[in-house]
Order: sequence, then structure tokens, then C-alpha cells
Amino acid sequence: MKLFCKQYSEEGEPLVILHGLFGNQGNWGQHAKVFANAFKVYGMDQRNHGRSEWEDAMSYDILAADVRDTMRLHGIGRASFIGHSMGGKTAMQLALTWPNLVKKLVIVDIAPSKYEPQHEAILAGLKSLNLDLIDGRQDADEILSEYIAEKSIRDFLLANLVRDDQGSYTWRMNLDAIRKYYNNLIDNVPADAVFEGEVLFLKGGKSNYILKKNEKDILKRFPNATITPIPGAGHWLQTEEPELFQSLVYKFLKD
Repeated sequence: MKLFCKQYSEEGEPLVILHGLFGNQGNWGQHAKVFANAFKVYGMDQRNHGRSEWEDAMSYDILAADVRDTMRLHGIGRASFIGHSMGGKTAMQLALTWPNLVKKLVIVDIAPSKYEPQHEAILAGLKSLNLDLIDGRQDADEILSEYIAEKSIRDFLLANLVRDDQGSYTWRMNLDAIRKYYNNLIDNVPADAVFEGEVLFLKGGKSNYILKKNEKDILKRFPNATITPIPGAGHWLQTEEPELFQSLVYKFLKD
């Protein structure tokens, strides 16, 4: 599949940014503009997210193949990657399957491990919204608040609520496919290989996505990995500590 891809700059080595579950490349716009001063930055919407096509199939081998195909269409022979959460697993799968396409990886708060379900409340809340009946985002936010306490998470999710050409509300993500294939998305990265390149894993100090048990999974697949915590940050560490995040990523990619 050809993914929607926004190119932020023309000069420098290629850098591809892959968003997480329920997100899109626009969530990374501010970071992309900063990194565009030194790299040729591409932001991609993964399938069933953002402005990419909807398909009734989702797994990490499929998501990685989408990225590979989109790289070919844009003439990107080899790139470094930043991947957050689901995007991090996609980037890992790509590196393990087609290592010739990957120079360096920055993986943001995710391991190649299998995880227990953590999004039941989000999926239930989104399913509860009848888009034909809501009057606007404030109305939708009030309904979601019964399922999701954190306003920042509700705002992140409702950024996907847009109007179509007829003025009706619609989702800029394929919720049916995400629900159907959710177990694939929390499963381990399936590629049975080792990537010998340099990898920086950034983990939130308050997040539970990269624990000691996950570090074994990381080093088994990525023996040249460095795992760096960002104290006080959670799963969306790039939003909570943007300047520190940018500094660590820039230093790693430029060294």
C-alpha cells in the first residue's frame, strides 16, 4: 500500500517518522519541522490512520511492507527512523526484515514484546460515540470523559474527528479495523531475526512499556541498542519533554 507521506525538507539524510496507535503524522509536525533543519524528513500515516487508505488487514509484517513500498515510491533507498509505540514496532519489523533499508532506529517507549490489552476504555469510549447525534467536539468530549479521565488523551483522540464533504462528522481512522486487529497490534514483533545496527530506545520514566523484562527482548533482537530513560515522562514522552527528546535524538542520529 502507498501511505500518505508528507515531506518536510529537501536536504540531508532521510529520516522517516512513524506515529503510534490512534495517531497520524500530523501529531509529529512540530518535531518534524525541527529535525528538518538537519535531515530530509518524511512523516507517514500508517494504514487505517490519518490520510492513508483503509484496508481490512493489520499486522506488523503488513505495516512494515507498507513503509517499504512507500519508501520505494518516494525514492528513499535507506533511512533512519523514529517510531513511537505502534510506529516503533513497525520500524523494528522493517529493520529486522529489510535491514538494508535502515540506518539507525529511534524507538519511543515500546519494546518488541507482547503486551496485555491497555486500550479497552479508549476503544469502548470511541465505540460509544454516535457521530450522527453529536453536536461537536465538546459534546463528544463529554461522552468520552465517562470512559477516559485524562483530558490530554481525549484531545489526542478527538483530533481524529473531522467533517466530511457533506459536513457530517467522521473519523480520520478506521476504528473497525483497529478493533478487529487490536490483538495483532499488541503482539510481539514477529520477525525472527537480529538487527545489528545502532538503536536508541527512549523510555518514559513513569511509563510501564519498557520494564526490565522487556529489556531482555530488546537486546535479543537489537544487540547494539541503548536504552535511555526520560525521568518524569510517561508514554508520550516526546510531548511531555520535547526539548530533551529532540536533543537526545539529534545527538544519536548525528554521532
